[in-house]
Amino acid sequence: MRLNQLKPSVIADRMRHAGLCLSVGPFLVRVFGGVKGLPELLYQMYGEATIIDDADHALVDYHVSIGPGHGLRRWFRPQAVFGADATHPFAPFPRAHAFALLEWGLNWCIAMQAHQYLMFHSAVLERNGKAMLLPAEPGSGKSTLCAALMLNGWRLLSDEFGLYRPESGLIEALPRPIPLKNESIEIIRNYSSEAVLGPICRKTRKGDVAHLRPTAASLLASDRPARPAYVVFPRYIAGAEELLHPFAKGRAFLKLSGNSFNYRLQGARGFDAVADLVDDCGTYYLEFSDLDRAVERLQRLVEEDADAV
Repeated sequence: MRLNQLKPSVIADRMRHAGLCLSVGPFLVRVFGGVKGLPELLYQMYGEATIIDDADHALVDYHVSIGPGHGLRRWFRPQAVFGADATHPFAPFPRAHAFALLEWGLNWCIAMQAHQYLMFHSAVLERNGKAMLLPAEPGSGKSTLCAALMLNGWRLLSDEFGLYRPESGLIEALPRPIPLKNESIEIIRNYSSEAVLGPICRKTRKGDVAHLRPTAASLLASDRPARPAYVVFPRYIAGAEELLHPFAKGRAFLKLSGNSFNYRLQGARGFDAVADLVDDCGTYYLEFSDLDRAVERLQRLVEEDADAV
């Protein structure tokens, strides 16, 4: 069953009692909570995601909760509190930031526990059967570029995690709402009439944040991994001419391993996995300021490779 087959009131009831068992890529997450407005945002942002009715017999990866603040905080400057398996790793957020807190909390759960994967801090998208990793540091324009590619028909695997299985050479799909920050919110809102954004969370630790809903096609294909073919290191520079050029494999290895959440923890397995990935993929550096030109150049890269086969 898909989440959008339930009314928000039913979602809220499940969250208050047995929990909403939501399939998020390769993970099964049981969400509890009673924060006002959160069921409606889950309905909006995860509508095509699969839910599990028989949650009691399902093997759940993460039990998470978003509850109200305690004492007077239930009514005076109300808060939202994130919990994961009976722990509370973050300080309370304002109640209006509950959805952002849930998303960041789920990021924390995955980064702390999903070590069956080599995890890259990277957007991942697929086109013509080929996956492209966009590993980057904050401020590089990664999420904005990822959003533009998705809105141009690329399948979103993830904006945050490249979940790489060294044994299969595949990247798991983890399509979730894309967090856009500050100026990127209006850039993407104006970029496409297909962009569906949630409310803006003002003055978070990352500035103003709004989440972009994944395309229905991305959510419906969340059980389908993809084989990586490209590693592109993007960098936004205001006023720069669009530039895409090959990136040396040795430098690509260093940058890609440096953009991993758990490379050191993986030991030799991680070293071999990054080496194989760099060997098997085309590695590039992208400098851009104009989204349309950047998207067109990356699409041309994939199409030129398809024509050459």
